[in-house]
Amino acid sequence: MDAFVVRLVELGGYWGIFFLMIAENVFPPIPSELIMGLGGVFVARGKMDFWPLLAVGTAGTVIGNYFWCALGDQLGYQRLRPIVERWDRWLTLEWNEVEKASAFFRRHGQWVVFAMRFSQFLRTIISLPAGLTHMSRWRFVLFTTAGSAIWNVVLIAGGRLLGSRLENAERIIGWLTIASIVVLICWYAWRVARWKPKD
Repeated sequence: MDAFVVRLVELGGYWGIFFLMIAENVFPPIPSELIMGLGGVFVARGKMDFWPLLAVGTAGTVIGNYFWCALGDQLGYQRLRPIVERWDRWLTLEWNEVEKASAFFRRHGQWVVFAMRFSQFLRTIISLPAGLTHMSRWRFVLFTTAGSAIWNVVLIAGGRLLGSRLENAERIIGWLTIASIVVLICWYAWRVARWKPKD
């Protein structure tokens, strides 16, 4: 996967970054750490510039997250209930937990959206409850853009640092990304194995 992403970024340049960041947020298995980290490596090597990279990466992130927000807005809060009740074990949550989370989200939604941009596990899925609670679109876009831009700056800076010091920075970023995916899969498997209904 990392070799594929490296090749796509090399061939597609900024457009490659843009479409990969959209895909990363619609289909989360391609992590932003790999995409924007590679962009940072290319900045260090003079193949890309910082500001255009930040702009296209953040734009792709916002568009990908907006997809989930719009889907949640169309689905609606109550239509989610039969889905949760049927697949509760695999979602590792119950409907009363969804209700509590929804109440919290209605009070602090914009800050939750902003803060979750820094979470590898939740930054994409948080856009769905934003839509389910019908958060205003301009507020969602504003706080998603702000959080995503800050996170992308961190990823670009990290990739640029690695790229300026190590010749095989792409491979290191690739292995770190694979390790993070393995951790995520193990964490989910652990939650499923230990999950029990509370009632």
